[in-house]
Amino acid sequence: MGSSRRNSQTNLFLIVLFSISWIGTTTSTTPTISAVENTFLECMSSKAHPLSQIHTSQTSSYSSLLYSPSIQNLRLVTSIKAERPTIILTPKTALEIRKALLCSKQNGLQIRVRSGGHDYEGLSSTSNFPFIIIDLINYRSVSIHLNTRTAWVQAGATVGELSYRINEKSKTLAFPVGTCPTMGVGGHFSGGGIGMLVRKYGTAADNIIDATILDVNGKILNRTSMGENLFWAIRGGSGASFGIILSWQIKLVQVPQVVTVFSPGRVLEQDATKLVMKWQQVADKLPQDLFIRLVVQLGTWNGKKTVQVVFNSLYLGGAQDLLKIMQQNFPELGITANDCKEMNWIDSVVNIGNYQQVSQLLDRTHPDTLPFKAKSDYVQKPISQDGLEGLWKRVLEEEMYMVYIILEPFGGKMNDIPETALPFPHRKGNLYEIQYIVKWNQGQPSQKHIDWIKNLYSYMTPYVSSSPRAAYVNYRDLDLGKNNDLPNVSYLKATIWGTKYFKGNFKRLAMVKKEVDPQNYFNDEQSIPPFSASISVSDM
Repeated sequence: MGSSRRNSQTNLFLIVLFSISWIGTTTSTTPTISAVENTFLECMSSKAHPLSQIHTSQTSSYSSLLYSPSIQNLRLVTSIKAERPTIILTPKTALEIRKALLCSKQNGLQIRVRSGGHDYEGLSSTSNFPFIIIDLINYRSVSIHLNTRTAWVQAGATVGELSYRINEKSKTLAFPVGTCPTMGVGGHFSGGGIGMLVRKYGTAADNIIDATILDVNGKILNRTSMGENLFWAIRGGSGASFGIILSWQIKLVQVPQVVTVFSPGRVLEQDATKLVMKWQQVADKLPQDLFIRLVVQLGTWNGKKTVQVVFNSLYLGGAQDLLKIMQQNFPELGITANDCKEMNWIDSVVNIGNYQQVSQLLDRTHPDTLPFKAKSDYVQKPISQDGLEGLWKRVLEEEMYMVYIILEPFGGKMNDIPETALPFPHRKGNLYEIQYIVKWNQGQPSQKHIDWIKNLYSYMTPYVSSSPRAAYVNYRDLDLGKNNDLPNVSYLKATIWGTKYFKGNFKRLAMVKKEVDPQNYFNDEQSIPPFSASISVSDM
């Protein structure tokens, strides 16, 4: 009860201190610089750091940085009731980031770090306590080393920028990243990183060979100086829990000069259900060079609302070989040469990302920033026909046509990597991963859409993994549970959500956290807490 009273007093103090709410209530009076802002600015300027990279409520750039382009989900702008950041920084050097950390700690401020703004629950941009945002939009260089087939990429680069820079140097090297080009590598890699190459090369985190991180004491560490425990933790264990990820060294992978994409769509009236049933039987067993994911969405058939399934696919090779593989393994889909498009690797990245030209990969602004809610699951046994038909029924009940259920197959390389190799544990035994997404128009009431996806998630319970019902940390979902009474987080309570993301690896992550950040400075509603073997009355 004492903790709740302190939180209430803190929140009241913050409302008075910052004057303007997070959601941007307008006022004719220009906000004044607070005492906290003043002392923070004095601390930063004491080492002659450029104030042009510091944005306060007094600067015209503050609001534009707060909302766009770094927040991709507009639900977070309109619905989250949290405090505004005291300061937004857009640093260009690691020393600026280090100074920001030290000055924040000195002034009792928390830190939130954004690299691409794809945090589904906005935890990289919000806090209930005084905080600053370090936006890495200017900290995004990519250095390619062809002689070693490696690259160093700063945490603020997007996966689109990374693919573009690799392509500038080589047409047959790539890196296994997700399909949305505007994701920042800082968060994407530290959560695992699933993409179209996952069956061939594993996750992005599986291909990281070094990193630099700023720890809670302001030390900049690489793999050698941070040690193997911390290096293990940040590759798939949510790196923001342990420090500020500065850069990654990645191992580039080989891709052929010609790849083939195909994306045929089938509606229920074209036996889509039977095709999904067959896909479940073969998708994880196909050759590693072939990745076929399903995108379930609403469509029309003869003027009637229906469910459409798109077989969004990439083959690392030419169309002639692909057709042979499909005829042997999945003839029911009826793929022909007319369905296939041969192209080079970078054009496939553009095609799958729904862009038109390669230069768009450098655009950090996501083309679709509608409000949305998402959830995730893992499937270990094929869903029955009755189960699928029940799923279609519920998809058809959603009023908006902006429903997407994405099924991404595993198998291949993922079967060869032990679930303890990295914090990302979802390996052998998982047929595929599911992401559920519902979007709605800005200004439209959101609760009915959120209720719809929660009901859908509940319906899927018998058909997905259990004990725990697993989830993907890069699709963060606060419905799974969250930390209360920050920074004094109960490890036992955190296991409620932590084991869903990390399974048995959660305990090791918490032990690493206790070693590198025992006071839990780097925290949010779903950050890794320091391990504690004791159980208090409040934990029960």
